[in-house]
Amino acid sequence: MNWFRRNAASQQSSQPSQVAQNIAPTPAPSEPTIRSQSGNAVPVISSTMMDYPLTVQFIFQRAKTLFPKRELVTVTADGYERSTFGEVCANAEKIAAALNIMGVKKGDRIATLAWNTTRHLELYMAIPTMGAVLHTLNLRLASDQLGFIIQDAADKIIFADADLLPLLEKCRPYMGSVERIVVMNGSAASQPADFPPILQYEDVIANAPTSFTWPELDEREAAAMCYTSGTTANPKGVVYSHRSVYLHASSLIMTDTIGLSGSDIAMPIVPMFHVNAWGLPHAAAMVGSKVVFPGKYMDPARIARAMADERVTLSAGVPTIWLGLVQFLEKNPTVDLSSIRYLVCGGSAAPSALIAALDKYNLKLLHAWGMTETSPIGSISRLKAGMESLSYTEQLAIRAKQGFPVPGVEIRIMNMETGKEAPWDGVSFGEIQIRGPWITGSYFHSENLEQGESKFIDGWFRTGDVATMDPDGYIQIVDRTKDVIKSGGEWISSVQLESIIMAHPRVAEAAVVGMPHPKWQERPVAAVVMKPDQPPMTLEELRTFLEPQVAKWWLPDAIVITSAIPKTSVGKFDKKILRSQLQDQVHLAD
Repeated sequence: MNWFRRNAASQQSSQPSQVAQNIAPTPAPSEPTIRSQSGNAVPVISSTMMDYPLTVQFIFQRAKTLFPKRELVTVTADGYERSTFGEVCANAEKIAAALNIMGVKKGDRIATLAWNTTRHLELYMAIPTMGAVLHTLNLRLASDQLGFIIQDAADKIIFADADLLPLLEKCRPYMGSVERIVVMNGSAASQPADFPPILQYEDVIANAPTSFTWPELDEREAAAMCYTSGTTANPKGVVYSHRSVYLHASSLIMTDTIGLSGSDIAMPIVPMFHVNAWGLPHAAAMVGSKVVFPGKYMDPARIARAMADERVTLSAGVPTIWLGLVQFLEKNPTVDLSSIRYLVCGGSAAPSALIAALDKYNLKLLHAWGMTETSPIGSISRLKAGMESLSYTEQLAIRAKQGFPVPGVEIRIMNMETGKEAPWDGVSFGEIQIRGPWITGSYFHSENLEQGESKFIDGWFRTGDVATMDPDGYIQIVDRTKDVIKSGGEWISSVQLESIIMAHPRVAEAAVVGMPHPKWQERPVAAVVMKPDQPPMTLEELRTFLEPQVAKWWLPDAIVITSAIPKTSVGKFDKKILRSQLQDQVHLAD
């Protein structure tokens, strides 16, 4: 059962019938008891705590009443656009009132196709707080996948940035449920034929009532939804409850997780369309952090300039973002980024060479792990007490891992062949399985998915990520289940090979995939992007570099020098496309 049907059913069942209301009160039941180990009956004491709903409304009210003057900044083509939480919340209230007039009801999906801006933040506040569902659309998907998502979610209204309207027009065949398009951060040149009516965001705000009566919400009602990137099949919808959004945001402000505080200046480079920008907008509103939104300007030079100008203290993005920042700083070492406390990294494993390169500029990378289905934070790699005395090399090895579970979730590593939990030895491979209050328990329309509920077992979510767990509880991603290389009955981690190869001083990027072999089933092949002005690397050079660091049977059988490695819509290496590209270039012989 999906969230929307489940909520409707729970609301109906919670309403007392007319017959029940006319029945005289019955005597209170006797006090419940449980049996102790000795067999004696022990009274159960009922909780007297208030049953206070954990909803996005609470986050909205905190930002509005406690932090109305806290500044919010959006990077623009010619500078910065400045606003405050007070202004954002006032506009959010107008948007909610306007949506109500448009006939938006509880549970309706309201989509956004937008960059990271304060306008987008207004929708983060307005849509779930009025009881609708914020559905963020991935602007980097192909039009057929984007159209599938719009159709599958049955979006009622789409808010889109003006420069993204051409992409939306390509999805026209899938937009049967869409009643209106609201254009932000610019204007539409015209009203395309056979297209939903287009409204201007500024006109909607100008004509809307200035206040709105917020409805009562149950914390288990749907607040937002996001679809997986769909690299191997159609994207799958994950629906976040108000409770899960609230608890996930609360986890981000814990000292031993990301530790976001009201004194921080946060810059979420991770897109707001991707898992709610890892929860940073909600957490920032909860504690009153200043936020710098990069808009569509996410090249290394603009990122570095904005960080320096606004004195950013914390940012978040995928490894390719931080790799680009390192390459920029190598040519522009005088840029002042001394204000930064942490660069949070997720999406895929960051090579230890990248972490060390950032250290040279006093930029500390904080490794995290998670996915769309986990809201996304599942683990953080912080050094435990007592590890400060370890050597830099030892600390670096720990920081390159994906860390241990954050408070609120549990993680186990399950052997892929035996189905039993793998030992905490840092060597044994297994699938990461996770559970917790912000981990999805099913997919939207799961009954129509081929994988369906097979991703869930005994209350645990099967992530598809392959990892080891060391004796201290740190997990280290070694691959995806579909990408791990099995050669001659032995497992080879493509992720670990990539990390080592990218430590070579001439290498910019590297991806490793398993290619068919007549004898060994699969053998690793490396695709390598060289740094500018560096000569191509030979297979002999690569194997010589790797020999002291990996087992002999891990050494790649071939190397392909390329100008770029294909990436997914969220910046990960797209190994499905890479294998297809290498199919005609690499033929491994016995």
